[in-house]
Amino acid sequence: METHPEENIYNLIPRAEAKITKLSRYISRFTDSVKAEEKKNRAACKTMGPAELKVPSPKQYLQKHTNEAKLSQKGALLKREPRCLDEGRRRPPVPLRIDHPAMGERSQKSFIKTNINSVTMAEPKKPQPIMVDTNNGDKQVLETSGLVPKYIKKKDFGSTPQYLLKRIREARQAQYDAYVESQSKMGTEQELFEEERQAVIQGLKKNWDDLHHDYQGLSLTIDTPVLKAYKARLEVEMKQLEQDIDLMERHKAIYIATN
Repeated sequence: METHPEENIYNLIPRAEAKITKLSRYISRFTDSVKAEEKKNRAACKTMGPAELKVPSPKQYLQKHTNEAKLSQKGALLKREPRCLDEGRRRPPVPLRIDHPAMGERSQKSFIKTNINSVTMAEPKKPQPIMVDTNNGDKQVLETSGLVPKYIKKKDFGSTPQYLLKRIREARQAQYDAYVESQSKMGTEQELFEEERQAVIQGLKKNWDDLHHDYQGLSLTIDTPVLKAYKARLEVEMKQLEQDIDLMERHKAIYIATN
């Protein structure tokens, strides 16, 4: 249908061919300035050479070794005296044809005794532990087979990693700082001064000394219920004082509730 359209009377009328109008070509407004700049920066005599070439004088003819590169003083010294990087490790020179080896020199070393001593002092070679996992006798190294409990024998096996402990301490410290800041804003707590903290520590230590003195004064035989209860009470109080002293010494900032 596309190649042979239906006959129509309008198709018999000749039609004028439609002319396609092309748009004008784009021309930049910087064309003239670019051409001028290109001509301005163009190197003179770049391809064809200078217009007038000075002819050398017949007296200044090209002599031998004129165009050879000349080394500087440092390069000349290096050329005359080459250095070797591994000069200290160089082997001795090859002997000349006229040189004869030294004859009649004998070594006092006993190679038989040396070999005997080396074999005697050598450690026996330990056999490599292997495992057989098939009926055909196929062998496999036991260490790399995964059957050797290497990781459970480590010193830090089953313990919390250090980076996790550090993170837990930082989280607790941040929580404590946030709590202290919130309480300080509310005005319900007051920080204890350093002199007061030292005075409290000294008082706790004095109380512990008094209890320890009473504890040391107990009799060797404690067989009555009263003495047993008194001894237990002294031990409990001394332990509590030790915990309080440790708490006061570990923490520099201590807050007391005002209400």
